[in-house]
Amino acid sequence: METERFARVRAVFFDLDDTLCGYWDAAKTGLRRTFEAMPLPGLATEEAVLEWAAAFREFCPSLKRSEWYERYLIDGRSTRVELMRRTLLRVGIDDPARAEALADRYGAERRAALRLFPGTREVLEELRARYPLGLITNGPADVQREEVSDLGLEPLFRWVFIEGELGFGKPDQRVFRLAEQASGLSGDELAFVGNSYRHDVRPALEAGWRTVWIRRPSDVPPSADPSAKPEGKPDGAPDADAEIADLRELASLLP
Repeated sequence: METERFARVRAVFFDLDDTLCGYWDAAKTGLRRTFEAMPLPGLATEEAVLEWAAAFREFCPSLKRSEWYERYLIDGRSTRVELMRRTLLRVGIDDPARAEALADRYGAERRAALRLFPGTREVLEELRARYPLGLITNGPADVQREEVSDLGLEPLFRWVFIEGELGFGKPDQRVFRLAEQASGLSGDELAFVGNSYRHDVRPALEAGWRTVWIRRPSDVPPSADPSAKPEGKPDGAPDADAEIADLRELASLLP
């Protein structure tokens, strides 16, 4: 039984974006609202979003291997502005000031649209009575701290590890080792809950942790090709210890 795999768990760690809160949904809403309020010449809102997505796919896959990464870790605005600058260039507009205005509007709209998934707070409150909880999240230090604060999550987590503050993040094994050191636990005494196989499930499995993969149909980033599907498991890759479709399924998995 799946529950038996979690029998020795003594602490539970979570991913943040698209595990506890709908970051991709907020990003999609933020982009639409931004380009509705500040349209690009000759483009409908959805066309402008597609141009942004194309700029993202050109710029961001190599971000961690570029000179942008150090700035990104500390300040999410810098890469947000660069993405808008590249979006404008794709449609023949070279206007750094406009890129800044668009980036700031998008950041504000995305932040305003961010919400916890239904039942998240109740699940975390219930689990906190049974286990110490931790958070391991990728992203810029400022953006991730804003999210944790805006969503009112600080009191729920004993440990918070943020890529932008550490200088590295998932799937780097170092962040899992830091969590083990902080908790004084290891291996099957720790469970990790996340939405990404590549960034959450596989590295946690490699660290010897128990894993729960939460899979939602909405888990497709705004940068993806319009025909994209939610992330799957590579052929031959190890299975998560459990898969769920709603965070409210988690409490019954854990002893």
